[in-house]
Amino acid sequence: MRLRIVPIAAALLLVGIPVNSPSAQPQQPEASGFPTVTGVWRGQIGGLPGATLVVTDEGGGLSGAVLFYFQVRKTVNDPWTATPGLPEPMLRVHFDGRVLTFQISHRRAHPPGSLSDPPVSLRPTLTGPNQAELVNESERGPVLAMVRSDY
Repeated sequence: MRLRIVPIAAALLLVGIPVNSPSAQPQQPEASGFPTVTGVWRGQIGGLPGATLVVTDEGGGLSGAVLFYFQVRKTVNDPWTATPGLPEPMLRVHFDGRVLTFQISHRRAHPPGSLSDPPVSLRPTLTGPNQAELVNESERGPVLAMVRSDY
């Protein structure tokens, strides 16, 4: 089986697992008209799910989780399919009104080889109403365009 790994943080699934972060405070839309960062953010690669990010402000601070997808196909002639990885909670969350920064554990990404990996730093930047670009700061991989919707 041939495996294509989503290049953002490779193999972590985003689902809404809230994790409180006292340093992250919910923000209102800026004068620029950008929406709040809370909601469900989805990014696709090649028309298939690449990542889902859920951000909430329940409990007084921003929290959430991320889910990345493996893109696989059985043979070079088969179509690509997306398989969700494992959800990881957002750690050390901070939002400055336009840029959200956080980390996720990379330990469960590719065990046993990743069991001692340090956290991965991710940075979604709002680029317009309900739009953001997600960058893996740890790997400096490609940018993933994301679209926001309500929960």
